[in-house]
Amino acid sequence: MPNIYKLKKNITFTLYKLSFMYFILIVREFQPSVIEPSFGIGRILYAVLEHSFRVRPDDEQRTWLALPSAIAPVACSVLPLSNNPEFTPFIQTLSTSLTENGVSHKVDDSSGSIGRRYARTDEIAIPFGITVDFDTIKAGTATLRERDTTKQIRAKLEELPALVAKLSNGDLTWQEVIKEYPEFTGQESMTTK
Repeated sequence: MPNIYKLKKNITFTLYKLSFMYFILIVREFQPSVIEPSFGIGRILYAVLEHSFRVRPDDEQRTWLALPSAIAPVACSVLPLSNNPEFTPFIQTLSTSLTENGVSHKVDDSSGSIGRRYARTDEIAIPFGITVDFDTIKAGTATLRERDTTKQIRAKLEELPALVAKLSNGDLTWQEVIKEYPEFTGQESMTTK
């Protein structure tokens, strides 16, 4: 410490100039009204969408968006097999019942094959599809298809809205539904010889 004292003694007024200055300082305070995190919502949504994008192993052209049913914008699609006017009352009843059960749904009565309409609903992340066909007219049943496995079951028309509501809310899993209802593999064709 003796060197510091020695330095202070050797500095004289001729080596520096001391002056007083006055500044008028205007202070502006700013409080941000929006706090933007560095990891924005856009990145989160992109990660969710990229994580949910799938390709069918048997056909690379068939892709689907595997959003969980709890966050899917539309929970169910109602697909008539054709534009047959006999399907209209069943579709209207089903649509009303789905709405009463709190299930968001979309009726797709556009032209095209049922496979193409299934693929279209898979691409926009609709997890379940109810198909109204000719067995609906005869027996009052319809098929319920799950997007990720593409497996179908056949159930009574009155049971389907509540079943889709339970599936959408997470109260029921598709594996439990497959155990309770028989798996539907396709229309039985009757041929005569």
